[in-house]
Amino acid sequence: MPLTDQARIARHQAEPRIVALWKALTRLKTTVSFMNTGAHPDDETSAMLAAMAFRDGVDISYACSTRGEGGQNDIGTEATEALGVLRTAEMERACDALGLRMYWLSQSPDDSIFDFGFSKSGTETMGKWGRERTLARFVDILRTERPDIICPTFLDVPGQHGHHRAMTEAAHQVMDLSADPAFEGSDLPVWQVKKLYLPAFSGAGQAYDDDLPPPPATLVIDAKGADPVTGFTFEQIGQQSRVFHATQAMGRWIAAGEERDWPLHLADSRVAGPDEDLASGLARDLRDLGLPEVQDHMDAAIESFPDMDGILRHASAALGALQGVTGPEGQEHKISRKREQLAHVIRLASGAAVHARLDRDQVLPSDSLEARVEVSGGVNAEVTTGFALPRGWSAEGTRLQTKDAPLSDPYPDTYLPGEPAGPSVELTLSAHGVESRTRHAFEVPPMVLPALRGDLSPLADVVNIAAENRLIRVDLGNCTPANTEPSLSLPKGWTAARDETGFDMTAPDDVAPGRYALTLMLDGTPAQSVRQIAYDHIAPRALIRPAQVEVQVLNVALPKARIGYLGGGNDRVSHWLERAGLAVAELSIEDLYSETKLAQFDSILIGIFAIRFREGLSDAMPHLHDWARAGGNLVTLYHRPWDNWDAETTAPERLEIGQPSLRWRVTDENAEVTHLSDHPVLSHPNPIGAAEWAGWHKERGLYFAKSWDAAYEPLLEMSDPDETPHKGALLAAKIGKGRHIHCALILHHQMEKLVPGGFALMMNLLAKPT
Repeated sequence: MPLTDQARIARHQAEPRIVALWKALTRLKTTVSFMNTGAHPDDETSAMLAAMAFRDGVDISYACSTRGEGGQNDIGTEATEALGVLRTAEMERACDALGLRMYWLSQSPDDSIFDFGFSKSGTETMGKWGRERTLARFVDILRTERPDIICPTFLDVPGQHGHHRAMTEAAHQVMDLSADPAFEGSDLPVWQVKKLYLPAFSGAGQAYDDDLPPPPATLVIDAKGADPVTGFTFEQIGQQSRVFHATQAMGRWIAAGEERDWPLHLADSRVAGPDEDLASGLARDLRDLGLPEVQDHMDAAIESFPDMDGILRHASAALGALQGVTGPEGQEHKISRKREQLAHVIRLASGAAVHARLDRDQVLPSDSLEARVEVSGGVNAEVTTGFALPRGWSAEGTRLQTKDAPLSDPYPDTYLPGEPAGPSVELTLSAHGVESRTRHAFEVPPMVLPALRGDLSPLADVVNIAAENRLIRVDLGNCTPANTEPSLSLPKGWTAARDETGFDMTAPDDVAPGRYALTLMLDGTPAQSVRQIAYDHIAPRALIRPAQVEVQVLNVALPKARIGYLGGGNDRVSHWLERAGLAVAELSIEDLYSETKLAQFDSILIGIFAIRFREGLSDAMPHLHDWARAGGNLVTLYHRPWDNWDAETTAPERLEIGQPSLRWRVTDENAEVTHLSDHPVLSHPNPIGAAEWAGWHKERGLYFAKSWDAAYEPLLEMSDPDETPHKGALLAAKIGKGRHIHCALILHHQMEKLVPGGFALMMNLLAKPT
């Protein structure tokens, strides 16, 4: 939907012209470029990058391997590919706050470079990503951006995330590969990175605990200062970027005195001389590239701030002097970047502003949109506008048209703030006899959606042959074109009855357990589905996939129990329990204060993170303890130590969650599981054996218990290769006449992925104590 006036006003207010101009001017100070590297969105060292960019003028970029598909989601239920789409959009907003040029190694949701879940080994990670694929893509990025310096965020040491370790190992290798004309993985012109720094600080924290100390600092980036125009410290600017990583609960207030410096270790250098500062041995500015008069004009533009006329005059003179100049061989990209930066300075100094919007934000591959472009300002300059259009787009006046335009890519592999991908508005400005061009995004970038489309809901479901229901209701919406005839391609023996809003599908009575795919057909042709992902802090995205419903046929016995559920909005356990045949009641916090209400339930399930995100639940836990002592079955799914989990008071008896989390998890989804007990949880109503531990996705579990009261009995033992076995994945305690079970296995995720063993074990957790 187009922005409301209120949203438009808030966005316009967020960065005044004077602030934007100052930020643009700082980029004229130097030609030095610095690429941070990491494995996930939010791995970037935001505060250090802010100081480099807004104080020193360094051209900053970030190369990230994955889209964070295997991470947590603190704001919704998006997981795997859908979470990757969301975190990609968040990363782009974080880049906007820093002016950070963004490159992804992963180029599609089906890429082998994928956040497959937590890993403790760089070797394991490279094995899953594909070493050749990873290095080739990394080299492509270096040869495209051509940074002087690269610097991983984390060290390649035991105790660190395997994804981080793999990217740091790769950084060392691509130093040579990017400059090697014989490297067959990339056909782009070679580029020699001049320096490789490593962090001379530990990456330990709540998640990791680096086994080895960091290398000695050879250089320290001073980041304790503040921007002279905004007054924000560089730490605060960094957090203004990090707050967009909302799915990871990023963004924290940095009080005065909490600012820090960033020590770095020079691990590899291809330049001579002592490394006294970041620019040592490098071309510092255009003077070192043989263009002293241009740098003089740029320095004068900076010194003229806030005199708009003076800035415009000097920036125009600098850009004019660069017209037709290529610079020394191998440095042409630096001249090109200065032209881009000067064009933004000129536009801001002139006061020219562009506000562009479309009459709608969704379009088909052959369709049209009406554009409205408002241009204001442009003092002492001539201003014209046009459109910068990608393949498959054309313009006729203010009408934008698509003809066989490619579908929108939810995983774009490059994002360059200030250089939006088309379609966008191109502003041409002539000042002091010099012409410049800048591009401007539409307020809501349009999405090209499939011409043959039907949105099915749900996209995944289960049929439990141990229950009576064989019916699956599938709603059909946004059927395009509207005059097509929808049908479903069904497995043998299945039936589908169509009505105005969708289909009622029925599995045959003798259906066998297994996975089935039900495909939407429009006029006999397979259609595509669109999952739209929209939050206030990101631009909307669409994940386009084949229009299929995956159905897992289960044979899982149901507990004879009345179930209550308290979720925090981060899992869909109650949904999956109901689909498998259980009746589940959603509880309110007020219900927990009513003995009469609680007495209606045999088992109460608390979802992941709920004690943090469900307001009032932490305070109400004593009432659930009393209910358990009276005979109730309390089940808590995994929580992090910071999710309002108090080791002494949250559970009915003492139960401590381990951290850093790397030490208290089993990342191998196929890890052998040993039963330590014949406890009913492992046998009733479903016998849990090898079949139930097979086919798991992502990992076994995380945030395992570290220590617990003697009342708790550990039921399972498991470990990653060459590690001491964990016993804190599943604990059960007799609490008065009732029971408490704490489960750190990722059962909610297994249910989302339709893993039968996840359903079987969850049913057992909810059975009444015997």
